[in-house]
Amino acid sequence: MKSIKYIVLLLLIVIIGFSIYIAVQPNSFEVTRTKTINAPQSVVYDNIIDFKNWESWSYLVEAELETVISLSEKTKGIGGSFAWENDDGIGTITTINTKLNESITQKMQFSDMPESDVTWDLKPNNDGTTAVTCTISSKNLPFKFKILSALMGGMEQQIGPHFENDLVKLDSVVQAKMKVYSINVKGKTQHSGGYYLYKTASCKLNEFEKNKNQMLPEVGAYALTQNITIAGPPFILYLKWDEENDAAIFSTCIPTNSKIISDESDILTGKLESFRAVKIVLKGDHKNMKEAWDLGMKYIADNDLEIVEGGAMLETYVNDAMRHPNPADWLTEIYVAIK
Repeated sequence: MKSIKYIVLLLLIVIIGFSIYIAVQPNSFEVTRTKTINAPQSVVYDNIIDFKNWESWSYLVEAELETVISLSEKTKGIGGSFAWENDDGIGTITTINTKLNESITQKMQFSDMPESDVTWDLKPNNDGTTAVTCTISSKNLPFKFKILSALMGGMEQQIGPHFENDLVKLDSVVQAKMKVYSINVKGKTQHSGGYYLYKTASCKLNEFEKNKNQMLPEVGAYALTQNITIAGPPFILYLKWDEENDAAIFSTCIPTNSKIISDESDILTGKLESFRAVKIVLKGDHKNMKEAWDLGMKYIADNDLEIVEGGAMLETYVNDAMRHPNPADWLTEIYVAIK
């Protein structure tokens, strides 16, 4: 009988000690994780802001088979939300505030747990990547919640690994989406031609991209400073592409409505006469340009068409990479002059 009393007393001491331990635990929590995502800031933001995308990377919607996900009618931006239900209860998360490309604030509620604040902060890096910080926090935690948290190792142990995994998956998903591309050989067409301002350079093949990216803005800036009306998207006019001798000669061109007399010695005016051409459309990163050219040349050969010797070979950049930071959205039209 005495031993039973000692056991009961010991249990009381343990219970009281545990209760005191729980009582002195913080009434709030905050869990934060940061990762560098290999994508531009706006591309990352566009993925996070729409709950339709979360299924591919968020632990909230990936999980167990018995979890039922319900997307609201609005999934993107302020007021966008989704709900999930499983054996543990019902949860919801709603976007309540945003700052375009920079931050997203959300409210999350699960079962009878206290409401939590979820924030996403996105900071661009000089190398084109984005530092993404995800934070969840809550205040005024009830005693029952603190017991559950303590028994499960604390919120850092419960949520931290999920956030880390989510950010790794987000990085992979965003990069995969940026690599999506398509090539469509449109076949024979008529290019309208027209006047254009241009600047010409020669270089080794591995220097082409650097020179092109430097020269195109220079010609465009000249047109703007001279109040010259730009009549279409910029294009590259290839004069020579010699892989055997590692040499390229090309012009970076800005279309104009009329003949322009330039006062810059290295910026000249030219004119393309209308010409028959094979048209190829690349949607996606310019890294896929060679494949697009190869498919166009194959089409020409397969259809017994003849390239005009010294004729026009153009790459027209239909949309602006500055306004479309996701390479998967870039649109390029290739024209090869044929007889």
